[in-house]
Amino acid sequence: MSDSYTQPHPIFKIWCAILGLALLATGLFYVIGGGKLIGLGGSWYFLLAGIFITLAAILMLRRKALSGFIYAGVFVVTLIWSLFDKGWDFWGLFSNLMFPSGLFVAIMLTLPSLRCYEQKARCTAPAYGSGLVVLVGMLVALYQMFQPHPTVAASGQALPLVPVDATKQPKNWDHYGNDAGGSRFAALDQINRNNVKDLKVAWTYRTGDMTTGTGNGAEDQETPLQVGNKVFLCTPHNNVIAVDADTGKQLWKAEVNSHADAWERCRGVAYFDSTQAIEQPKFAGATPVTAVANNTTCPRRVYTNTPDGRLIAINADNGQRCEDFGDHGTVNLLEGMGGGTKAPRFEVTSAPTLAGTTLVVGSRVADNVAADMPGGVIRGYDVITGKLRWAFDPRNPNPNYVLKPGETYKRSSANSWAPMSYDPKMNIVFLPMGSSSVDVWGGNRNALDHKYNTSVLALDATTGKEKWVYQTVHNDLWDFDLPMQPSLVDFPMKDGTTKPAVVIGTKSGQFFVLDRVTGKPLTKVVEQPVKVADIPDEQYSKTQPRSVEMPQLGNQTLKESDMWGATPFDQLMCRINFKSMRYDGLFTAPGTDVSLSFPGSLGGMNWGSISFDPTHRYMFVNDMRLGLWIQLIKQTPEDIKIQASGGEKVNTGMGAVPMKGTPYKVNKNRFMSALGIPCQKPPFGTMTAIDMKTRQIAWQVPLGTVQDTGPLGFKMGLKAPIGMPTIGGSMATQGGLVFFAATQDYYLRAFDSSTGKELWKARLPVGSQGTPMSYISPKTGKQYIVISAGGARQSPDHGDYVMAYALPEKK
Repeated sequence: MSDSYTQPHPIFKIWCAILGLALLATGLFYVIGGGKLIGLGGSWYFLLAGIFITLAAILMLRRKALSGFIYAGVFVVTLIWSLFDKGWDFWGLFSNLMFPSGLFVAIMLTLPSLRCYEQKARCTAPAYGSGLVVLVGMLVALYQMFQPHPTVAASGQALPLVPVDATKQPKNWDHYGNDAGGSRFAALDQINRNNVKDLKVAWTYRTGDMTTGTGNGAEDQETPLQVGNKVFLCTPHNNVIAVDADTGKQLWKAEVNSHADAWERCRGVAYFDSTQAIEQPKFAGATPVTAVANNTTCPRRVYTNTPDGRLIAINADNGQRCEDFGDHGTVNLLEGMGGGTKAPRFEVTSAPTLAGTTLVVGSRVADNVAADMPGGVIRGYDVITGKLRWAFDPRNPNPNYVLKPGETYKRSSANSWAPMSYDPKMNIVFLPMGSSSVDVWGGNRNALDHKYNTSVLALDATTGKEKWVYQTVHNDLWDFDLPMQPSLVDFPMKDGTTKPAVVIGTKSGQFFVLDRVTGKPLTKVVEQPVKVADIPDEQYSKTQPRSVEMPQLGNQTLKESDMWGATPFDQLMCRINFKSMRYDGLFTAPGTDVSLSFPGSLGGMNWGSISFDPTHRYMFVNDMRLGLWIQLIKQTPEDIKIQASGGEKVNTGMGAVPMKGTPYKVNKNRFMSALGIPCQKPPFGTMTAIDMKTRQIAWQVPLGTVQDTGPLGFKMGLKAPIGMPTIGGSMATQGGLVFFAATQDYYLRAFDSSTGKELWKARLPVGSQGTPMSYISPKTGKQYIVISAGGARQSPDHGDYVMAYALPEKK
C-alpha cells in the first residue's frame, strides 16, 4: 500500500473533521428537538433524520465513505418529505432544503476522496454530478430569493385606463383619507402606469422635528393635507407646518411641541374653510348641519389634537392660533376624563374628523394596564368656537348625558382611537370602536360593553345620537378592536345595482360590508362556533361573527407544516413552540396556559386603512401576519404594587405584567423564532387587491424586503421580497397605480393596480410609516406624489423628511 493511501493529507483530515462535526451538531439537534416534537404529537421526520445524520457524522469523523451514502439517502427522503410538508411553496421549500442541500454538495464533493482513502473506486461522476445538480438548484433558489412570489397571481386582463373627467377632477386633498369617506383615491392620471417609471424627486422639506426612536410609540405616521397652493404637515410633536405645493418652501410653522412620554406621532390634521357654503344632507330624515359664525378673523383653519390632551385650531393663512376657538385656540380634551389621563395611559392619536361643522374626537386608552382607566367617550366640538356640542359615552345608559360640574365620564368604556369617516349626504359619522379595559379579560364587562366593544358605530354628526351599531367580535379578548377608518363606498350588488356601504377591515383578517343606512351586513356573515378557555367567570361567547362572503387575509388556521425558519434549526424550534401551545384557530381564547392568537393584536389589518378605486370597484389593502402567544397568570399581592406604563411595548416581551383591578397578570409576545423572524411561513405582509364585483382576490403580492431589517435587528442588505409586516396605508390613483411606503425597507413603491406588479420605487432616506397622498398644483398643473419619511416602528434610522415626486418637465 502506498503512503498516499495510508497517510491522508492533513487538509483532508481537517475537512472531514469539520464536516463530521457539522453533521454531528445537526444530527444531535434534530434528535433532541425531534424527540421533543414527537412527544408533543408532531412530525417524526426530524428524529428519524437526526438518527441517520448522527450516524453519518460518526462515519465522517472516521473518514468512511458510507457516511456520504447515508446522508445522500437522508437527503432524498428530505426532498420527498418537504414536498409533502410544504407543497410547491417556494419559501417553505427554501427553509426545508437550503441548508441540507449545502451539506449534500459538500459531502458529494468529499465522497470521491473518501472512496480513494478506502482504496475503492472514486465514483467521481455520480458524486460530482449529483452535487452539481443540487448546487445548480441552490443557485436557482438564490436567484428566486430576489423574485416576488405572489400568493395570488393576477389572472385577468389589465384594467383600462379611464381618463379623468375634467369637471370632476379633485382640487384638494383636504381630508385625512382624501375625501370625508376615506377613499384614499386620487382621481388623477397625469402620473400613470405608462410613465410612472420617470418619477423624480420634485422637492424635499425637513421639518426639524424627529422622533426619539424609542419604539414605544415613536414613529412617523403622517398623511399631509393639501388645499390650494399649500400642503399642511404635522410633526411627531404636533407642530403644524404649511409649505408651498410646488416648491416645498416653508410658508409658516406653528409650534405646538406636544409632550407624551411614549407617544411621538401625528397621523394628520383636519381643515375647515368657513368661507365655503356648508353642504347640507340630502338623505331623507337627516339632521341639518348646524350653521356657524362666519365673521371670524380665522376663516380657514387647521386642527391638530395632541397625545397630551389638547385640540388646537391654527389659522391656515398664517399659522397663528385661532383666538376664538376654545381658550385662545386650545380646547382641553382632559376635561371630564377623571384621573389617570397622563400619556401613554390616555392619548388622542388620530386626526380629528371634520363632520359638517362638528369636529369629532376619539382617543386611545392603553391596553391591559388596569380595570379602572379613563373612558373612551367620543366628543363633538363646534368647529369655530370649540364649544362641546355633544358627547357619546358608551358606558352610560344615556350615552349623550351632559355632565354636571365636577362629574366625569364613565370609566374604562369602549373607545375609538382609529380614524373616522363622515357622509355629508347623511350627516352621519362612522366610528371604529375598541374595547373596554382591560383587553384580554372581560370579567367586569357590562351589557353596554357587550353592545359597543369592537363595533362600527354610526352617530348623527350634529347631535351625537346613535343611528346604529354593528359588532364584529363578541366579548373581544384578543385586542381585535377595529383599527382603521371605515371606507364609505358604493358597493356593487349581485343584481347589478349599488348600495351605499361601510367597508372595514379588521385585525382578525376579515372584511365587513355594512349597509350605510341600517348597519346590516350586505355580504354573508355567519356565527362561527368557537371554543372557550379556563378563566373562571369569563363571559365567553360561544360564537363569533365570520364574514364568509368576503376574502379572508392571513387568518388561516395554522398547521405544524406552516412553521418556518431561515434554517431547519429555527424552524424545528418554531414547530416545538407551536405544538406546545393551545391553538384552536382564529378565536383561540386566552387562558392560564400558553395559547396562540393568529393573527395577533397588531393584525391582520391596522390603521393604514383601505384605498378604493371607484372606477373599477377594486379595493387595496395591506396586511401583516404576526402571531401572538399569551398567558394569563394569577396575580399575587406583590404584583398589585407594580404599575404598567401603558406604552405600546407593555406586556409584549416584558414578562408577566399585572393588570390592576383584575385577578390576572398577562404575559405575551410575538410568535417569533430566536432570530426574531415570524414562526409561520412567509409572506409576513402583503398588498392585496379585491374585486368588489366578484368579492374575490384579484391579486396578492408580498410587500417589502429584508434590505433594511433582519434577524436580531441587523440589516441584511438583501433585496429579497419575502413580504414583511407593514402598518401604514396605500393610495390608489386613476392612473392605474397603487402607491405604498410603509414597508420595513426604505422605499416608496408604485404597483400596477391591475396586476400588483411593481412598476417603480424610490429609495427614501429613512423608513416611512406614513400614507402617500397626491394633488394637482393649482399654479402649475403638475401632479405630485407626497410621502412623509421620518422612520417607522421597526426602523433603526429616523429622520424628518417630507418628499414630493413629479414627472420631469418636458423639453
